Amino acid sequence: MQIFNDMIERFKRKCQHRFKQFTFFLVNKWYSEEPGWVTTVLRPFSWLFYTISRVRYYLYRFKIFKSRTFQTPIIVVGNITVGGTGKTPLVIHLANFFQSKGFHPGIVSRGYARKNQQTLFVTPESDPQEVGDEPLLIARKTLLPVAVAARRADAIEALLLRYQCDLIISDDGLQHYALDRAVEIAVMDGKRRFGNGFYFPAGPLREPIDRLKEVHFLVSVGEPTQQAYLMRIEPSLVCWQVNGDESKALTDFHGKTVHAVAGIAFPHQFFSLLQQLGMTVIEHPFPDHHHFSSDDLTFSDLHPVLMTEKDAVKCESISTQNHWFVPIETELSDNFEKKILDGVQMLVKQRQRYLQFN
Repeated sequence: MQIFNDMIERFKRKCQHRFKQFTFFLVNKWYSEEPGWVTTVLRPFSWLFYTISRVRYYLYRFKIFKSRTFQTPIIVVGNITVGGTGKTPLVIHLANFFQSKGFHPGIVSRGYARKNQQTLFVTPESDPQEVGDEPLLIARKTLLPVAVAARRADAIEALLLRYQCDLIISDDGLQHYALDRAVEIAVMDGKRRFGNGFYFPAGPLREPIDRLKEVHFLVSVGEPTQQAYLMRIEPSLVCWQVNGDESKALTDFHGKTVHAVAGIAFPHQFFSLLQQLGMTVIEHPFPDHHHFSSDDLTFSDLHPVLMTEKDAVKCESISTQNHWFVPIETELSDNFEKKILDGVQMLVKQRQRYLQFN
């Protein structure tokens, strides 16, 4: 029986390894100047994806399908491409910003790749496998009410029943038209932009590029682009032990060999960052939202292991004193913050007048 279980485990690991390789291969093709055969093969599926997504979009736009509405203003932070572009750091930044201005924000998310699909409240002590890595990171970085649900409207309803939230921020959900929203913010990678311009799965697009003309704010991460507000994401000068309270200057790793572990949309961005800081990097890329095991973090040498903060929330129970995470810091223009604050304050006043006369 044990031999049979070992065979299943080896087969499972082999399948996971093959899937990881294919995922990275496909993403590289999306952003390659020479798409190759894989893009051609996947184009019919892209046409199907485009057709379904456009039909769905117009069904909601022309009110054939009804969107769930709430009196509390809702800000949706999303993108039109598959994968990470910096949505979660922006959500954290906005939540802390509005809290500093006297608001009481709540944050909702689907909790991608979590095992439990129930509606749950997220606390800093939550299990990342139950609530998702990004919602847990948001809860820890903001200390604000956070809820996850398969349908974001259910998460919003749960938050409003328990907390006195006067503003809701949705992490992702630009294409979730079943939820009405007051403000739309689209985030784009200023360097990668829209890849080969094809729709998923032949390319990274979820929606047409013209969709960006409809959003209230467009934010470009890393590099400035026309008609977009620039957001800079920089590593903190201090990194922390994954399962302890010890901190260390990031410059202490300069000139050293490190294992770099990243289960994010574009792991090589993290690896390049460490290389720019003067480290010799042994790369260990994993798919986005990967559930880590101790084998993923165990190496035969004693080189320090560095990872992202998003990965660290999932690795506390399987890490050692030699495992460190690198927090990030975000910076947005004052002009962007002023405009979105003015917009939300106007929405709140409109709601107060509505309640006064109804």
